[in-house]
Amino acid sequence: MRTNRKTVTYPKTDLVILAGGQARRMNGINKLLQKFDDEIQLLKIHQQLKPRVEQVWINSHRDHSIYKRLIPSIQFYQDDESGFQGPLMGMKSAWTNVQSDYVLFVPCDVTYIPQKVISRLHQAMQRHPRCEVAVAEINGKALYPFCLLKRSSLPVLMACLEQKELSLKGCFAQMHMQVASFKNNALFFHSINSFDELQQHQQLHCL
Repeated sequence: MRTNRKTVTYPKTDLVILAGGQARRMNGINKLLQKFDDEIQLLKIHQQLKPRVEQVWINSHRDHSIYKRLIPSIQFYQDDESGFQGPLMGMKSAWTNVQSDYVLFVPCDVTYIPQKVISRLHQAMQRHPRCEVAVAEINGKALYPFCLLKRSSLPVLMACLEQKELSLKGCFAQMHMQVASFKNNALFFHSINSFDELQQHQQLHCL
């Protein structure tokens, strides 16, 4: 069991940073190695969440040597199948690698990580006895790739992939999804998907 500063306990949880996409709208750059704010995304995410999880993983098909150089303890895995099938494949592939029965998934281009996100997602998951996924909702918007999944979700993930139904929203609807809500009045972009958004985010960040 993990314990945070206020002695809130929750089951052992691994962290997976989803970085397996192609970033087409950003000319294929590896967003996990970019600086959106003052620090490289990988270091920012790792620093904020590592004390609260067992092991940190990156779901990525490239730059493994760079990840290791930045954080020697980091682990990584590629999708079980090629073809860039999106975050659903990255989530399904996690269960052949991680040891914990719970995984917090975080998109590599996330701009804001709530301080108590893991404990709050675990609490949300307890609201329904058959819940297998809890999603972070920030300022009223559900961020489906920013979620906590149980290992028992694997059969649903596999079924959705086999049926080519790659929508996280549609898949999670079959898992009695619960939501943990957070507020951040200074937040303009939940994630960065284009150079234009990155420029605006950096300008607003400097205000």
